[in-house]
Amino acid sequence: MKVYSLLVEHFRRWGVSHVFGIPGKSISPVMLECEAKGVRFVLARHEAGAGFAAGGYAMFNRTLGIAIGTSGPGGTNLLTAAGQAKAYHAPVLFITGQPSASDMGKSMGQDSSPFATDLAKMFEPVTLFSARVERADLLRSYLRHAIERATSGAKGPVHLCIPFDILMSDVEPFDVPWPAYHPHTMSPDIDKVVQLLDRARRPVLFLGKGVLCADAYEEVRTIAEHWRIPVVCTPGGKGAFPTNHPLCLGNFGLGGTERATSYFKSGVDLMVVIGTTLSDMTLAGFNEEMYPERVVHFDYHLKYVGKSIPVPTVAVLGDARLNLRTLIERAGASPTFMREAGPSGYAKRAEKPLSAVTAIRALRKALPDDAVLFGDDGSHTFYAIQHYEVREPGTFYFDDVFGAMGHAIGYAIGAKLARPDKTIVCLTGDGCALMHGNEISTAVGEGVPVLFVVFNNGRLDMVDKGMSYNTGRSVGAIYSVPLQAARYAAALGADSFCCHTEEEIGDAVRTALQARTPTVVEVIVDPCEIPPILSRLLELDQ
Repeated sequence: MKVYSLLVEHFRRWGVSHVFGIPGKSISPVMLECEAKGVRFVLARHEAGAGFAAGGYAMFNRTLGIAIGTSGPGGTNLLTAAGQAKAYHAPVLFITGQPSASDMGKSMGQDSSPFATDLAKMFEPVTLFSARVERADLLRSYLRHAIERATSGAKGPVHLCIPFDILMSDVEPFDVPWPAYHPHTMSPDIDKVVQLLDRARRPVLFLGKGVLCADAYEEVRTIAEHWRIPVVCTPGGKGAFPTNHPLCLGNFGLGGTERATSYFKSGVDLMVVIGTTLSDMTLAGFNEEMYPERVVHFDYHLKYVGKSIPVPTVAVLGDARLNLRTLIERAGASPTFMREAGPSGYAKRAEKPLSAVTAIRALRKALPDDAVLFGDDGSHTFYAIQHYEVREPGTFYFDDVFGAMGHAIGYAIGAKLARPDKTIVCLTGDGCALMHGNEISTAVGEGVPVLFVVFNNGRLDMVDKGMSYNTGRSVGAIYSVPLQAARYAAALGADSFCCHTEEEIGDAVRTALQARTPTVVEVIVDPCEIPPILSRLLELDQ
């Protein structure tokens, strides 16, 4: 059996229905075989966009995402997507091509070295496993290592570089089964955590995006309600807990709320951290006055535990959901019915041009409660972190660590392909759209009805405001010719609207949801409005 055919056969066995990429000679056999075996090849508009879409597909299909790129620039263009997948713990298999071994030493197209661009080494820092398949008989071992690493423990991206002659080689058929999930060993400190929670006077649950990765929404809610613990989410943890729940204090870090800040200042004795590395984006504005007496940190490994907050810390290592369930069992905890607060309200604002805060609230009002929103990296999402109401856990996704601008566009497309029954929304900005807005064309080409909402203020807003705050002026952050996002979207074949008022936002969103076609809703927002990122700017100033 040919190597390329055996690869695609495994895609089918693993339940992969879509593969994302850009064509190229060195990986063309894989695409041809996908078509022959009924696996949909999704033609992206840029390799990074293909990798982003594969990440969204993996997260929502609960299987593997696959992105392929040709040799040289095809592979290097995938590096950013691999870094983003690593931040999301998204199990994506990146496959890159390479010229045949027999052509080594010659000048080859789409390569930067006579002895081949070392893509395997380039991918090492942004993946959990990266290797070059030197011989066809090594494929079985390498493929098994890659899939096991991608799908077990702290999941994430992996990479295989396969030279063209190896891809075309004959190999004895084999089967690499989908790995059986073996959770980490139970933490021996669970009983200690129960005692700490029982004794705590002013505890807080601090939730990161690891809660979303572990699908631990019910476990977190049970613990919060049983011990009556206030809940604060990181920017990336937005979506882990309903914002209209009585125990929710909102977010801390960029886009944080005053309620969360005030609670930390009031004297926390026990901070239970779940699924976050406590990065500078997460702890923006967190100072010594807010330090808790003790931290309990749930994480897979010790890599970041105890590094950011210098207080006594209990590490609870392993699978978060498993350890939280064990904690619940040991304590005999059960959820207590707590009436959820009603919607936070929708108030019309008189500012001209439109305030981003008002625009976020108008968007929330127009969307169904179970709509899934992917926030791109920029001021627009930090407004959402502060003002977008999460009514069902697992409906808001944002990465506050790697932060590749434009990634949410591809992630939303992949998520919609994986779950066509879901309402999928991408909240992005004009800067992000200028980087990867061409993937809207992918959504049009595949008939994927994603709603793209573009906040447009004619600038790279976080850079503009940050530079202005620290230096008194802004250089290189304002577009001399701003993007006309609605016209751009129309040129790509999408339905589009340009909105200046909250009423127009509501009308456009409702029309888009009924039309069931890829739609871009451009929202012109106030370029002078200060986004909720000041806590980090103050730290930089100090």
